[in-house]
Amino acid sequence: MRLSLRRLLLVVAGLTAGACQNNTVSNGTGTLPPPQNLSYELDPSGDPNQPAGIRLAWDVVQSSDLASYRVYSRGSTSGSFLLRGETTSNTFHDNGVPHLQYHVTAVDVGGGESNPSNGVTVNEYLQIGAPPSLTGITLDSAIHLDWPDTPDFGRFKWYRVYSSDYNLGQNLCVNWALEGTTVSREFLAAQLPNGVTRCFGVSAIDTLGYESLWAPVWLDTPRPDARNVLVWALGGTHDAQSGFRFWDDLNGNGYGDAGELGLVQSGTRSDIDFVIHVNAVDSSLWIVPVFTGTSAQLYSANPIADLTSIDLAPASGYGRDSLLARPGFGYVFELVDGSVLRYGALRMTHVSRQYVIFDWSVQTDPGNPDLAPPKGPGLTGRQVTVSR
Repeated sequence: MRLSLRRLLLVVAGLTAGACQNNTVSNGTGTLPPPQNLSYELDPSGDPNQPAGIRLAWDVVQSSDLASYRVYSRGSTSGSFLLRGETTSNTFHDNGVPHLQYHVTAVDVGGGESNPSNGVTVNEYLQIGAPPSLTGITLDSAIHLDWPDTPDFGRFKWYRVYSSDYNLGQNLCVNWALEGTTVSREFLAAQLPNGVTRCFGVSAIDTLGYESLWAPVWLDTPRPDARNVLVWALGGTHDAQSGFRFWDDLNGNGYGDAGELGLVQSGTRSDIDFVIHVNAVDSSLWIVPVFTGTSAQLYSANPIADLTSIDLAPASGYGRDSLLARPGFGYVFELVDGSVLRYGALRMTHVSRQYVIFDWSVQTDPGNPDLAPPKGPGLTGRQVTVSR
């Protein structure tokens, strides 16, 4: 069903119920000039066919005789304008599905009314294009979401991210709610329970408040995993998660026990293998070795397909210089603790302005350059077609 037809039916129903007062616009017998530059912005609701409301704004009429403004609207181009409301402010919020057209008049202290302002039309053809796709990266207690920009980026204002419960038996996403908003084309849904599948959707909002259709819905299940580790950049509100240590053999038994491998720790510690730093000039993120026995190098000059592409650690070429974090690239680490040499590796999955996500591996056998990632399930996310 087209938006115009749906809106018209709802507006007609509202008029029949007496939503507007039965007053038509005056013939301009007042002493004031009409308000200028009437504009509007829609309130998105999650359903592009049914905005939650409309906010009107216009220039203030500069006169000591001004008493109020009157807002008029109609549901079709052939209908009469009826009084929608009156206000002393130069803005007006109309809650619910907007009418088709609006204009405003100024009322003087004697009750005289100006000619109408310019009119505005809520035009469904201005609806912004949806992001073409939505994908996610499964994390521990979180999901990182990523999507291409709306094709109408010149009119773009922000994105709205939605999430819902998932009913496995019915293959339905239920109880949708707003997860958050962002001007970036990425979003971190955090503090999620592991092992519980959720649905995610994203829409684009333009400068007039028009909401796009949603990108295809994405299903994902947070889980504990050695892959897809998120480490924040040092210097923000997440310094306690800005450092990484491949292995801390706490009990000294030489085995990678639970709680000893892949430790995300404070970036201010001196015993971590590396910290993520942000370049204040261009917001790029860098891998900086910290522990005195840790050095690193770029594995190859080109991106690698998977962490498993790093089969053997190079015998030489390691250094203490910072390395630019780039998505798809592999990095190899030489880890020397006293007289014991081990190797670690990581592949950057994603690099944002605030954090990195990577897969990692470490060889616990001293001196062995064979690097195999920890065993674990693959990514669980997938796109689905479900009802909102």
